[in-house]
Amino acid sequence: MSIPPTRAPGDVLVYLRRARDHADRYYREPLDLGMLAAVANLSKFHFQRLFSVTYGISPAAYVSQRRIERAQDLLRATNLTATEVCFAVGFRSVGSFSTRFRELVGESPSAFQRRYSATGAPRIPGCFVFMWGLAERRSASEEKRTAVQGL
Repeated sequence: MSIPPTRAPGDVLVYLRRARDHADRYYREPLDLGMLAAVANLSKFHFQRLFSVTYGISPAAYVSQRRIERAQDLLRATNLTATEVCFAVGFRSVGSFSTRFRELVGESPSAFQRRYSATGAPRIPGCFVFMWGLAERRSASEEKRTAVQGL
């Protein structure tokens, strides 16, 4: 009987990192297992198994965790409502956002925001966040195309 690996082989790590970087960059967008596996050039189930063994967390949980981390930043530093933050970070349901936020942070998004509003940094108006694309940023290639077309 063989012992399950504790992480992916070195030649596969490059592909797993590519998928993880993709998830970090595009966490706002709908990401599914098939898409991340395609970025890593692996089958869905092989990717799921290797990602989980290597990083200690499933790809879906990783994306969800990344979204909650970004939500914490927005709740701390902006005057956006919890609902606006929910959709800005890529969740499709306020209920699933609140549940996952409470699981990871230990309190509701609204309670988290209230706690930081009294002592936190100066608040950034929500209109400014959306106007400057801090909540929904275009990819670098789209920005380059726009810049080239504008010249």
